[in-house]
Amino acid sequence: MRNTAFAVALSLCAAQAGATGLVIEVDGEAQGTITIDLLEDVAPKHVEQITALASEGAYDGVVFHRVIDGFMAQTGDVKFGKTGDDFNMRMAGRGGSDRSNLPAEFSDVPFERGTVGMARSQDPDSANSQFFIMFGQGSFLNGQYTVVGRVTDGMDVVDAIKRGTGANGTVVGAPDRMVTVKVTE
Repeated sequence: MRNTAFAVALSLCAAQAGATGLVIEVDGEAQGTITIDLLEDVAPKHVEQITALASEGAYDGVVFHRVIDGFMAQTGDVKFGKTGDDFNMRMAGRGGSDRSNLPAEFSDVPFERGTVGMARSQDPDSANSQFFIMFGQGSFLNGQYTVVGRVTDGMDVVDAIKRGTGANGTVVGAPDRMVTVKVTE
């Protein structure tokens, strides 16, 4: 019996040790750290793409371009959403990465407060680099968008992200941004 309990405990520790996540440093109206547990068992291709982009530094300096109060904060446009000399807020949200779009990995994981989902166009197989964090419950997204993770710490930072006041939640003025995005194990 002890050997079985020990084996179960050891396998749980190994599973937790191998878990992948993101640590996002945010600056702007919101300031602080958001920690996300990525669900590689639910959406392995999406998690692989996000972690590759984060490891390359592609998300560093990318703004939260679409933020709808009570719904979600969207970021991750590594092509047009990166702050710098040629940054144009009107273009943020229209791009992705140089990587291929991903086939949908829909699951039964619900969209609740703190859920991280992949943004996409009307085509279910068009997710690329953009993702969003839920402020609240969004059951109308269940089975329609790929869930990639959950916020485990820093929802206060998510809640403080500057809300969009433009059309469809577009942020007007200086948006909050992800200063750095690091992969954790």
